[in-house]
Amino acid sequence: MNKASLIEKISNETKVSKKQAEDMIDLLVNTIIAELKEGREVTITGFGTFSARTRHARGGVNPQKPTERIQIPEVKVAKFKTGKTLKDALKGKI
Repeated sequence: MNKASLIEKISNETKVSKKQAEDMIDLLVNTIIAELKEGREVTITGFGTFSARTRHARGGVNPQKPTERIQIPEVKVAKFKTGKTLKDALKGKI
C-alpha cells in the first residue's frame, strides 16, 4: 500500500474528502518527524513507538576500494518498536 491508496482508504472509511485525508496523513507524519527531531518519542498505544537513536561513529571499508579504510560519522536514525496489538495481529492471534 502506498500513500495514495492509504488516502483513498481513509477517505472511503471516514467519509471525508481525499484532500482532508491527505492533510491528516501529512500532519501525522510531520508531527512524528518534529517530535523525533526534538529527541522525544511518539507512542501510539497498541501500534508502536517511534524514537530517534544515535548510531555511533565507526570505522568502515570503502566499497569501491576495499583496501581503503574510511571513518563513518555519527548519525541519528529512526527506530520503531512494535506494540502488543500489532505484534499479536501479525502472529494471527487477533
